[in-house]
This record gives sequence, structure tokens and C-alpha cells, in this order.
Amino acid sequence: MTFLVPMAVMGYALLVYIGFLGRTERGRAGVRAIDHFVNATLFNGHAWESVSSHAWRERHNKRWARLVIRVTDLFQKDHCRRANKREQPVIDLILEKGLEKQTIV
Repeated sequence: MTFLVPMAVMGYALLVYIGFLGRTERGRAGVRAIDHFVNATLFNGHAWESVSSHAWRERHNKRWARLVIRVTDLFQKDHCRRANKREQPVIDLILEKGLEKQTIV
């Protein structure tokens, strides 16, 4: 942890720099990684899924999910539904193969 947190802070600072001055592809990959990190840590979701896709899956059960859907719809209509449609096959495959299970004791 003592090594990972400073690396994460440096990565975020680099992402801000790239966002203003760097290549778009690299910035998007960093934002995607942060999205998955936030989903896994704050929303107890899968590490390989975005907040938007997770919100669509939980839209009937969780208040936070309905809020995420409403906010993203202000910027892009049906964003969460489309994110889930794109990501759900990957989630299904990972769960089917048991790849989410712990491999180190």
C-alpha cells in the first residue's frame, strides 16, 4: 500500500497533464482505468466494469445507480444502457470462466 498510493497519485497527476497537453488515446485509457477503480472501490462492483455499466445493472435496486443514469443522460442519452450492452458479454465470460476468483492465498 505504501508504494501503490503514491504511484496512484503520480498517475493521476500525469493523467491531468496528458488531458491538457498529451495524446487523447493515452488520456482515455487513464480515465477508463480510474472509472473501473472507482466502480470497484466505491460501488463494490467488478474491477473490469465501468460505473455506467454497473449502474445500468443495478438500476432497479440501488438509488445511486438511478442517480448516475440521470446525470449521464444529461450529457449522452442512454449512455449507461449502451455501456452495459458493450461490457456485459465480457462480465458474463469472466464470471462463467471463474476468472474473478482469488488466485493467491
